[in-house]
Amino acid sequence: MIVTAECIKPVKVEQKAGRGVIRIDGDGADALAAPKFEKAKITLNDCLACSGCITSAEVVLVNQQSHDEFYRVLAENNELQDSEKKTVVVSLSPQAIISIGAKFFLSADECAQRLAGYLKKLGVHYIFDTNFARSLSLLEAQKEFLERYRRRESDSKALPMLTSACPGWICYAEKTHGSFILPYISTTRSPQQVLGSLVKNLWASQKGIPSNKIYHVTVMPCFDKKLEAARDDFYNELYATREVDCVITSVEVEQMLIRDQVDITSVSPVSLDVDLSSGPVLTSHHGSSSGGYAHNVFISAAKELFNQDQDKLQWKTLRNADFREVTLEVNEEVVLRFALAYGFRNIQNFVQKLKRGKSHYHYVEVMACPSGCLNGGAQIRPDSGTSVKDLISKLEEAYELLPSVNPSNDLRVENCYSEWLGGADSEKTQMLLHTKYKAVEKTTNALGIKW
Repeated sequence: MIVTAECIKPVKVEQKAGRGVIRIDGDGADALAAPKFEKAKITLNDCLACSGCITSAEVVLVNQQSHDEFYRVLAENNELQDSEKKTVVVSLSPQAIISIGAKFFLSADECAQRLAGYLKKLGVHYIFDTNFARSLSLLEAQKEFLERYRRRESDSKALPMLTSACPGWICYAEKTHGSFILPYISTTRSPQQVLGSLVKNLWASQKGIPSNKIYHVTVMPCFDKKLEAARDDFYNELYATREVDCVITSVEVEQMLIRDQVDITSVSPVSLDVDLSSGPVLTSHHGSSSGGYAHNVFISAAKELFNQDQDKLQWKTLRNADFREVTLEVNEEVVLRFALAYGFRNIQNFVQKLKRGKSHYHYVEVMACPSGCLNGGAQIRPDSGTSVKDLISKLEEAYELLPSVNPSNDLRVENCYSEWLGGADSEKTQMLLHTKYKAVEKTTNALGIKW
């Protein structure tokens, strides 16, 4: 695919292009520089390498992972015989559901069920939510933290453990701080990618459907989730298919409803499919509306490591509302110190402290967006006359109305481990629910600027 927008930070490129290649038209040389380099070849995984090529990245993402691509696949499916059709699966994140619901004055459950009715009329076969997958992600994060804490004396980079659920943060970490920061980052997959592995591996096997005959779409609050789905780590070489084929966002769903002239409030509700959903009604998890990672890991660690039962955590706001901490004291000594760091200003301050050896945290829940996932960059923007702050407050209220579940007490999660994954400590669990991140070597452009 040829993209006409030029990358404004040209680089000398020698590596081979990967899947999903963006070819930047133009020779990539700055007008002030004499050398002319090879045309830049950028994979989707490189799109946040700098701010200079974001326009090109947006063009590619709109074309390769967008609601237009979703419509194209559905149209192709309609032309095929039943035996040749792909099984289309859509997974809905609660943050996206709440954003769409707020736009149309629907509760979370009403919105999810009416979205299910709308999507099934378009030709979708199965619709799940992502909270079941998040339960697995939280449990894996809890286990990983306990293991890291116990080896902290022998491994200087075991702690602090940093969350890995936010792809914007992960992309920044890989490209800006590389090998320094990556050992601290959790290997636990995000709920999107946990569900991707379940759909394309375990569920596909259970249903007797080849992985490459499933088209898996997620609805997310964040454009960066498109980048996450496009990572080579989440590509099934055996079946030549991605675990998540397409990511569409809250604002794209709004555009689809406008395009199809659909009043979502008038669509007949349809229940979500229960195979990989959290239950007959939407659920959430205790803690932040970005997944509750710090909350759940803290409670687990307090019990397992210090036999301390924690109920309501008392978060202390530090420099701003997006940087908070909670501690556990035993015999007047702080034995656990966790933090939430949202937004790049707080992230950068924290990373600099970590580099100077001045961080005293054991665990940090990191999210690129201020206020977290409910304020994701792809959420529906507030109507005229409503401030962003007021909208986020409204979304938080809706999220808090969802019944919270403890993943440790969920029998369906327990059955998933025992019946599908072969146990909580099996090789299959490690393979399907974890990943590794890679430092991206910085290169120098024609002006001598590293990026």
